[in-house]
Amino acid sequence: MNRIAKLVRETSESSVTLELNLDGTGQSKIETTVPFYNHMLTALAKHSLIDLTVDAKGDTEIDVHHTVEDVAIVFGQALKQALGDKKGISRYGNAMVPLDEALASAVVDISGRPYLVHTGEPAGFEYHLIGGHFTGSMVRHAFEAIAYNAGITLHVNLVAGRDAHHIAEAQFKAFARALRQAIAIDDRVTGIPSTKGSL
Repeated sequence: MNRIAKLVRETSESSVTLELNLDGTGQSKIETTVPFYNHMLTALAKHSLIDLTVDAKGDTEIDVHHTVEDVAIVFGQALKQALGDKKGISRYGNAMVPLDEALASAVVDISGRPYLVHTGEPAGFEYHLIGGHFTGSMVRHAFEAIAYNAGITLHVNLVAGRDAHHIAEAQFKAFARALRQAIAIDDRVTGIPSTKGSL
């Protein structure tokens, strides 16, 4: 089974080329021109065991918003494409990941129904600049774009956290670990893991 996708997205705001392999080893080559986002996507690849290559450029002289969103959109679309008919997948995944004082949980359902529940970030986190470029609000925005374009249900909850870098990273790593479980092929699953017969 070949679960690989390569997509290109070109707009007046950004240019994104992304390639992924769901059955990789977590290798990555990431360049988005947003250093902290590079760090988060590298962690996502490493802990999901998805091989991921991203080459993106955007109007970051205005704001990182367009670049972050467009990369997340393309990641979600590539994930959906690589999953194909979803036969044999585990479908569900969940994880709790600590990073020092931060603790985040994520639950994934490869459901075909896009939905995001994102809770627990401390007041003001959305305004915090991390690494001088990436605002805390981009964490939720990235997850939203991924969930809606991949057609997955995603619940992310920050249980505890004080340091903004740790908060964001714990959430991305929890998502990665939950996604790793959900996309895994289970030899005992025959066909599509749904009583409806489709996802």
